[in-house]
Amino acid sequence: MGYSFQVMPAHIPEDPREGEDPIAYVTRLAREKAEAVFRQLSGNGSADKSIVVLGADTTVTLDNHILGKPEDGADAARMLRMLSGRSHHVVTGVAVVSANATEVAAEVTAVRFLTMTDEEIAAYVATGEPMDKAGAYGIQGLAARWIPRVEGCYFNVVGLPLALVNTLLEGTKS
Repeated sequence: MGYSFQVMPAHIPEDPREGEDPIAYVTRLAREKAEAVFRQLSGNGSADKSIVVLGADTTVTLDNHILGKPEDGADAARMLRMLSGRSHHVVTGVAVVSANATEVAAEVTAVRFLTMTDEEIAAYVATGEPMDKAGAYGIQGLAARWIPRVEGCYFNVVGLPLALVNTLLEGTKS
């Protein structure tokens, strides 16, 4: 998209709150991450007017339940069995914080999974690919073979909804 950036982890708790729906969850985390890094960069409150911080968080939801990153191989297999043969949603919250404004939004994309056999699930988990991914799969990797349909922003499923990010970045200028 033509932007130069620096990655700075926010180190905030990422647990969902009791009864928190997936959109509220990811938008809250995106905002908290962006605000924490903005405060860190601002230091004494005299923030450089050119600083813009992007925060984002993505989760997978099935029947409005949040599926985060798997804890281990067994948890990854459990998630994949849940997704197998069904449609689910990938939800990303995005926040852009600058001295001028804070913009927050979410992108929701529907993803259809083909039915996976237990053997396919075990082989996929054995690759290690599911271990650091919400919902235990990476659409841009080996799991692509089980995904016949995406409705909405493909880039959201890969990790960051680029058109939404650009819109929010434009909204912080002025």
